[in-house]
Formats: sequence, structure tokens, C-alpha cells
Amino acid sequence: MQAYASLPSEMEADGRAYYQTSADRLAILPDASEPALSALLLQQHYGQPGTLTALSSEVEQTFDAQLDDGRRFILKTSSRPEALESFRFQSAVLDGLTGVDAVLTPDAIPTVSGGLMFEQDGVVGYLQTRMKGVPLHQVPCTPALMRDIGAALARISLAMMRIAPPAARRPMLWNVACWPWLVELERYLSQGDTARFAHAAMDDYVRRIAPQAADLSWQITHNDPSPFNMIDTGAGIGFIDFGDGGWNPRIQDLAIAAGHFVLDPDSPLGGAEYVIAGYASVAPLSDLEASLLLGLIRARQSALVLINNWRAHLFPDAAPYIMKNVARAEQGLAILAMLDHPAGEAAVRAAAGLYPS
Repeated sequence: MQAYASLPSEMEADGRAYYQTSADRLAILPDASEPALSALLLQQHYGQPGTLTALSSEVEQTFDAQLDDGRRFILKTSSRPEALESFRFQSAVLDGLTGVDAVLTPDAIPTVSGGLMFEQDGVVGYLQTRMKGVPLHQVPCTPALMRDIGAALARISLAMMRIAPPAARRPMLWNVACWPWLVELERYLSQGDTARFAHAAMDDYVRRIAPQAADLSWQITHNDPSPFNMIDTGAGIGFIDFGDGGWNPRIQDLAIAAGHFVLDPDSPLGGAEYVIAGYASVAPLSDLEASLLLGLIRARQSALVLINNWRAHLFPDAAPYIMKNVARAEQGLAILAMLDHPAGEAAVRAAAGLYPS
């Protein structure tokens, strides 16, 4: 494959360094699980004895913490230096969203000293409530559910506009700032339609979207509202796992979530139009957002395919977990490849209730 379109020289050095640091952080597996040590930290910093069960995680150690009194929480710990920034961000976001009307997220639990997280002997961590409900990848996908997803996403997006957590611009391979350099990961894809679609989408991002991105509204975003990170609580759609969150275009979360629901080749946007409609009913799209949204959806689907194929190559034993969303992204890319830019923008505008351009 050829490289993507060239970047302005002023973007090249800083962006390349950001990308390399971000990639290096995902080129290693999480720390080995140490339930006994983490249980001791739980007791010391939260005053609660409990039994810990390790859960799958991309970077940090994550545990289901069942306290002796029967309550259940999620404990996250790590000994990596960069985890301090990540946990400061995650715990501050959860704290900032606590009590926001119609926004469902876990609560960060204060330590016995009143902090949102703890540091001890090179280990950092924080405790959060465990959200009850069913992850959306286990829930039948209907137009009504997708509209609810879009509306819930818009509400949490509006809420995150008002918070300013630390470390929002930390290196993160899932940040759009890394997209122009993901061409380096194309060698981990098998030749075929997916490789072609991914290359075309990322090239479109560099040529058409990146030059206009500064004119979008930017803010704190979740940056990974996948069906595994959204929960049907029975009282609405909840959001978990803010570990990839940071500073992004506001509509990036819509692009990510919508991209996971491109499932029907007979629908205008594969079904994603229902997510867009739900979002726009709460947070109307601007003309620029409507123009760039389809390209952002394709770029994020492509990034998911590229990054996860690379990491599955590095860590074959963890490949089933790493690749859990890849087939969905490949299907979405194939469906959206049938749309050119004018047709795609028209479909987005129709879904968002905007007049034709």
C-alpha cells in the first residue's frame, strides 16, 4: 500500500512523536495479575476486605471486587508509570459525571483519606461502583435501542463539555492525532477488501478531514463507546471504561458508536442512521459535523482494524480479547464503502433531521 497523503511539516514532528509514544504504550501487555496484592491495597485504602477476580483489560489490571458484605465494585491497579495520568483522568471524569441528570456512569469511590485514587510503592489505582445491567453486545439490536444509544451518547457528551479532568491530552493510540501514522500498521492486514477499505478511509481522513478538524468543537470524550462499554441498565444506557478517553472532536464519540452499528447493507448507513438520529434529537449536528461524520466513522473503523490486528500479532494468546470488535468493524467498512461522499453526507443529514445541503 502507498502512504497516506502527506502532512504539513509542522504536524509531522510533533505528531510522529505523539504517535510513537502512544504505540509504545500499547506494545506491552498489562501487568501480571496480582489479586493478593490488590486485595491488600483494597483493604488499606478503602477499609474493605474482599475477594478479587481478574477481568480482561487492554492496559491496566482490572478486578471484580466482591466485598465481604456482598457488595461488588471494580478495582483498577497498575505499576506502569503512565497509569498515574490515566487513572487521574478516569477517576476525575467519573467524579465529574456523578449526579448528572440522565447520565449513567459508575461512581468513583473515595479512599479512606478522601482522594479519588491511591499511590503506594509504585502501584496506583482507584475503585469504582460496578454498573448493573447487560452489555449491549448481548442485547438484540433494534432501531429503538440504537436511538436510545444515540440520545444517551449526546447527553454524556454534553455533560463532559463541563468537566476538565487532568491528563486529557496524554499519549493515546486511539486518539485521532495518531490516525495519519497508522499506515505503518497496514502490513499486519491480509491483502483484500478490508485492507483496501481501511487504506482509503485513512487516506480520506488525512486529505479531507484533518485539514478541517480544527473547526470542529473539541472537548473531553469517552472515545470507546463500543457495545462492550455500554450497558442496558433497565433505566437507560450506561457507559463504562473511560480509559481511552481524552481530548477529541465532540462528534468522535458519535462516530465510534455509530460505526459499531453498521450492520444492515440495505439501510442508508447500515443502521447507524438510528444512532445518529437519537444523538441529533438531543445535540443537533452542525453542517461541518454532518459533512465529516461518515469519514470519521470509516476512519475509526479502520483504526480499530489496524491497531487490533497489530496487537493480536504481538500477543497471539490475547488475540480473542483484542479482536472482539474487529469483525464488526470489517463488516461496517464493507457496507459504508458502497457510499461516496455526497451520498454519505446526504444520508447523515437525513438521519440528523437537517435540510439537504
